[in-house]
Amino acid sequence: MKAGCSQLKPVLLVLILNLCFYASYQLNELQVCELCSGAVLNGTAVGRFCSSSAGRIDGRCCLKNDNTSDPERIIGLDLSNCSLTHVEDLHGASTALMIDLSLNPIVNISDTAFQGFIELNYIPFMCFCRILPQDIVCPGGNASWEKVEFKEGNRLCEGQRDMCNQTGQLSINCPENSICAPYGPSFFECSCEHNFHGYKCLREGEFPVLLVFGPLGVFMVVISFLLWVTQRRKVKSL
Repeated sequence: MKAGCSQLKPVLLVLILNLCFYASYQLNELQVCELCSGAVLNGTAVGRFCSSSAGRIDGRCCLKNDNTSDPERIIGLDLSNCSLTHVEDLHGASTALMIDLSLNPIVNISDTAFQGFIELNYIPFMCFCRILPQDIVCPGGNASWEKVEFKEGNRLCEGQRDMCNQTGQLSINCPENSICAPYGPSFFECSCEHNFHGYKCLREGEFPVLLVFGPLGVFMVVISFLLWVTQRRKVKSL
């Protein structure tokens, strides 16, 4: 019985670590909903968007009301009238289609605050927009948006532009044998085309999975075996 319990310890430890990592990930993603007190109001821009999208209100967030796929997915974030002076990290809401930052004394927005906000590229019928104080330029610059206008004292940034020449294909900004993909306002990322890999996608052929991960697998097996042997010795000594 003691031996069985001893062998279960590493398995239980792995399960606990996985559960802790998942809980931490969920917390980091949803804590952006608590950046301001209160909840999204029906009459606000995000409130109207959430209602029309059949979303679910959680604090300052509108969550996708879908119990079958991703019920915690943020599709709207209302940070209006929150006394914010700086915007640096909103990556917990990178799936949002609308973010309202109006009625805030914002003096600076980090260049990378909206890096990775790419949802518009996959939901072309929805409006990906951010409402900002009038004297703040749109994330990535006004040129990163299809439509920039002033409305009721706020700057409206609407329709995120594709930084990959509007095609998603080979871009002059990406190396040869790679494909450009949008990665948020004014950002893009390059990924190797099929059958290419390595630095600047210069190596042709399939990625050497066995060569890269084989030694790692052997190392893990050896470590597991050593742990099992030491645990067995402790059990026998008892």
